[in-house]
Amino acid sequence: MSSPGRTLILVRHSLPEMVTGVPASRWHLSAEGRRRCEALAERLVAYQPTTVISSEEPKAVETGQIVAERLELPFKTAPGLHEHERGVVRDLGSREEFQAQIARFFSHPGELVLDHETADQAHARFAAAVAAVLAQHRDGTPIIVSHGTVITLFIARAMAAGHLDPIPFWKNLGLPAFAILSLPNLDLPEVVENVESNLEYPISSDQ
Repeated sequence: MSSPGRTLILVRHSLPEMVTGVPASRWHLSAEGRRRCEALAERLVAYQPTTVISSEEPKAVETGQIVAERLELPFKTAPGLHEHERGVVRDLGSREEFQAQIARFFSHPGELVLDHETADQAHARFAAAVAAVLAQHRDGTPIIVSHGTVITLFIARAMAAGHLDPIPFWKNLGLPAFAILSLPNLDLPEVVENVESNLEYPISSDQ
């Protein structure tokens, strides 16, 4: 059981270098993305985090490493925190077409919409990975660095009673962004969509 009064910080990774024809799971941060991690770390200080755990994808690892270094926190990766498994999807064409596919992904969770994993499967895998992290870190405030689609799935289902619409939530998540969830009930007291409020973040297939 989690101690009362604790929080979990879910971070969406920073801006990657997008490489056409290469799966988003293999992208690294861009120079701008690394710079944004500095601002992210500054914003996270106030929540007194105690450790940083990231997915094993390079852009999440790099985001987590920079934040952990700036905040002088321990860092590690954990399995199961990766993005929805969908391979290379840039051949869908326009951004609008991709967003339409993601909308279908959220609205038909048991259907295989994009390649390898349904929304139900992605949520079950990610939720189990988050639970494993929390079981290993029963005290303090962990930061989990992950990805837009699985974070949206997790929060939308945790907030089911609050009727959170996943589509606008997903669209509004910046690169990076973060959400603060209270434990153990996973209530959502705060979302910071844009770490630097003067920046506009592109929506891409790297969600």
